[in-house]
Amino acid sequence: MSKILCYPILILSLILAVSPLYAQNDPDIPADIKWGPEMKEPGNSMITKIIGTTPKGFYTLREKTGGGLGDNGTTKIRLEYYNNDMKIMKSNEIALKYKSKKMSFEDVFFLNGKIYLFSSFHNEAKKKNYLFMQEVSIRSLAPRKNLKLLAEMDTRNKKRGIFDNHISRDSSKILIYNQLPYKKKQPERFALRVYDNEFNELWNRDISLPYNDEKFSIEEYQVDNNGNVFLLGVIYEDKSRVRRNGRPTYEYTILTYTEDGEDAQEYKIRLDQEFLTDMTFRVADNGDLVCSGFYSERGTYSVKGTCFFRIDTESKEIYNLNLKEFDFDFITEYLSDKKKEKLKNAERKGNKKKAPELYRYSLDKLILRSDGGALLIAEQYFVQIRDNFDRFNPAFGGFDPYWNGVRNQDYLYNYNDIIIVNIRPDGEIEWTGRIPKRQVTVNDGGYFSSYAMSIIRDKIYFVYNDNGRNFEEANSDRIYSYNGKYSVIALTELNRDGSMITYPLFSNAEAEIITRPKICKQIGKKDMVIYGERGRKYKFASLQFN
Repeated sequence: MSKILCYPILILSLILAVSPLYAQNDPDIPADIKWGPEMKEPGNSMITKIIGTTPKGFYTLREKTGGGLGDNGTTKIRLEYYNNDMKIMKSNEIALKYKSKKMSFEDVFFLNGKIYLFSSFHNEAKKKNYLFMQEVSIRSLAPRKNLKLLAEMDTRNKKRGIFDNHISRDSSKILIYNQLPYKKKQPERFALRVYDNEFNELWNRDISLPYNDEKFSIEEYQVDNNGNVFLLGVIYEDKSRVRRNGRPTYEYTILTYTEDGEDAQEYKIRLDQEFLTDMTFRVADNGDLVCSGFYSERGTYSVKGTCFFRIDTESKEIYNLNLKEFDFDFITEYLSDKKKEKLKNAERKGNKKKAPELYRYSLDKLILRSDGGALLIAEQYFVQIRDNFDRFNPAFGGFDPYWNGVRNQDYLYNYNDIIIVNIRPDGEIEWTGRIPKRQVTVNDGGYFSSYAMSIIRDKIYFVYNDNGRNFEEANSDRIYSYNGKYSVIALTELNRDGSMITYPLFSNAEAEIITRPKICKQIGKKDMVIYGERGRKYKFASLQFN
């Protein structure tokens, strides 16, 4: 929850690079955009999320930047309120303190029309970490004076304990989760605390996992509308915990805690022939677990198809199990003819090592539909490390081809294609869709990469940075990568039958900002907030769908 923030490494000239201009209110585009005023942000800070919305505006969180590994968490945050004209109306800096001592920021969220602030205090003398909650005034954006202690943990074996939380789908229950001290090679322990939406504690339990910490990790946890808790974990064969490299060495399991934590159950997830490379789950309204993910025949890096199944938590049976292999045309849709032919030959010869599979997709969302069906959305994401050698030799007086110099490393953040899988209520895969996207940036954490999404009636819209050359007819057979140059915002409309169309929404150079999709958010039935920045200047826009 507390995080280290860094400045994006960008060259300003890339922001204002020559870029094609697009009509912002083109009648063919299914949305209109209305820009708010340009504003200047406080120094050493950045907006990290839109907290919540009201009929008249929305609230944002701004955090300080430039933190390092030695920082004990963020100790100052700023809450801001913007009206529907995208103009800032209120801003308040909050200095986190407990009895004149610094506290660390944990989280802030909007719940049932109220803003709640989570902060923690590490008592080094007692070797304990405390989690506090405060309600924040909607009008003044200042925390109310009463601090409520929600949880505490022993940090005898850790520098600082970490708290995390999850809110149920109907916003009626809140889960607070944290690890507990345990001995090496002994079962991992953690604490669960479940509250109602007024933060009255409903139940709490200290749990010992059936696995030790070297061979188990928790990937996801949820609380349902009834206060039951579900944990998605990974069981490793050995303590090397190889997760994405080489042969499969792990399997998934779901741990459930019902009846106020008194009833504990485990559901190990296994497929007969295929290997489950990644999965996620949601809790349906009837209490069943809805699970979906990817499988492979080759290993842990690639994806051959998608799977979907449900778990009846009463009978403990898996049902509606369906596997759908991605067809050849879908996997190779944006590859060159030469690469396609090589993959066809491997497929004809039955060469599984070289057969076509998708590469490194990260599950983002599993959306449960009202009819019992679901949508699975994933994005290709991976990080590459590139070595650089500074060949300037001071003794040589300039560039020296024989001087290895200093070895530096660049990190290349790849955010590429988006995959959408539409699943029928009976578990059958109805269709799969793929949005071609290339975003490769260096040493910035993917600050301006990835996408934002809005669900408008029976359509889904995706917003992301793209290269303007991808919208020129002469370049239709090639996908150019977004890297700061020729930057435009693309809008892809996905229809219920899987068909899609992509529009160039506006030029970032024309708007004099670069859009940050990770901050953009749907704030109404037909409205989305677009956010962009350039240096210390920033502004919002309202994207109104037709």
